[in-house]
Amino acid sequence: MSHGCGSVSRRTFLADTGMGFTGLALGSLLGRQARAQEPDGRALFAPKAKSVIWLFMVGGTSQVESFDPKPELDRHAGKTIAETPFKATLDSPFLKSNLREVIPGLHKVQPKLYPMQVPWRRWGKSGLEISDWWPHTAANADDLALVRSFWTTDNNHGAQLQFHTGRHSLEGAFPTIGSWVHYGLGALNENLPQFVVLGTPLADCCGGVKGHGASYLGPEHDGVRMNVDPLNPLPFASPGGTKFREEQAREFDLLGRLNRLSGIEYPDDPTLRARIKSYELAFRMQAAAPEAFQLDAENDETKKLYGLDKDVTRPFGQICVAARRLVERGVRFIQVFHGSDGGAGSWDAHGNLKAGHSKLCAQVDQPIGALLHDLKRRGLLDETLVVWCTEFGRTPGAQGADGRDHHPFGFSCWMAGGGVKGGIAHGRTDEIGFHAVEDRHYVTDLHATVLHQLGLDPHKLEIPGRKRLEIDFGKPIREILA
Repeated sequence: MSHGCGSVSRRTFLADTGMGFTGLALGSLLGRQARAQEPDGRALFAPKAKSVIWLFMVGGTSQVESFDPKPELDRHAGKTIAETPFKATLDSPFLKSNLREVIPGLHKVQPKLYPMQVPWRRWGKSGLEISDWWPHTAANADDLALVRSFWTTDNNHGAQLQFHTGRHSLEGAFPTIGSWVHYGLGALNENLPQFVVLGTPLADCCGGVKGHGASYLGPEHDGVRMNVDPLNPLPFASPGGTKFREEQAREFDLLGRLNRLSGIEYPDDPTLRARIKSYELAFRMQAAAPEAFQLDAENDETKKLYGLDKDVTRPFGQICVAARRLVERGVRFIQVFHGSDGGAGSWDAHGNLKAGHSKLCAQVDQPIGALLHDLKRRGLLDETLVVWCTEFGRTPGAQGADGRDHHPFGFSCWMAGGGVKGGIAHGRTDEIGFHAVEDRHYVTDLHATVLHQLGLDPHKLEIPGRKRLEIDFGKPIREILA
């Protein structure tokens, strides 16, 4: 905003006062005070959850080798779908009318059925059917609400962005689920960001920073990337030593006094007030963030539980421990990525599915199982909603000799804690895992469920001048709510 001759932009002002890094550090923190004076922000009713841990597997995890086993694939392996009792699958109106092909014909149905590549069994008292690649997660089966009937419309990896925003990438940029949570709720901890991103985010091909961005809600609601490293938790700033902190404190003090002088001239400028608050928060955050990632403070039993003693599980185990520690410190939304590889994602199993998926599951299964167990034993699972998801599933048919293609017509996600029922499977795909045929849910139903458990109604999160489609809002999956 310009206020006459000699005025400068906020970015220039920050850079000229030696605080250029703060503009980067605080993009997602501006406006917190202007947005919500009440502790619960825009919460409309009593929440069942306080925080969300969102675990996203990048590339498309196979539903039939994870949380929706299909023995009919083994029985009819090698046959085309037309040669089986399921030939009507290919005549589905949904198959012909709802798919958004960015490149027509790039990803096909793959009609020759491919057998399951891993055994499965029933787990827990509930008897949920889960594959043997997920034993640690499955050990928590009685806390899981499996939803086996999700669908989306992108047959390529724009589905990664679509999963987080509800809208196809060809339609533009839209706020992500994490940014809606940040927009809707006030802070639980004034020393840490309320929307944190762990792991490597989506590649530019598949959404990039828009996968944890706020779009028209404004950059103050973007996710803040953080590293699981107490010496360098903030990519945009170093906590520094005592001398650095003392010098920086003087800089913040000077900047604060200058801003307050401006505040006398422009007393009704909410952006200016928010900026003053955010500078103070940035200084506090550089002290609080390193402590949140002090994983060495965990006891040996906890480190072993998450697999920090093994090379294969240590990287994701560290992220899961950090996610729990952030929840303990009042962070609202922790978005965790696994499998980002600079392209479509490691879970994209066009070939060599058995070797690829078994390797990836070994990296994440123990840490995820540990996270659920650890939250529960600490009394945190009831108030923390854990979400496991991926952008789409894989075809029941083979691609090449040993892979599965992209499959948006029916796939699985699960939730645990945060007021959802445990030990249940909701929705159903057909006998070969092709179509979601019972209690079908577009991806924004997952968003609506998360917001509902946090006490928010997406229809009430209105932005002047922004018209949203009904499908954008989704509907809570009430069948899985306790």
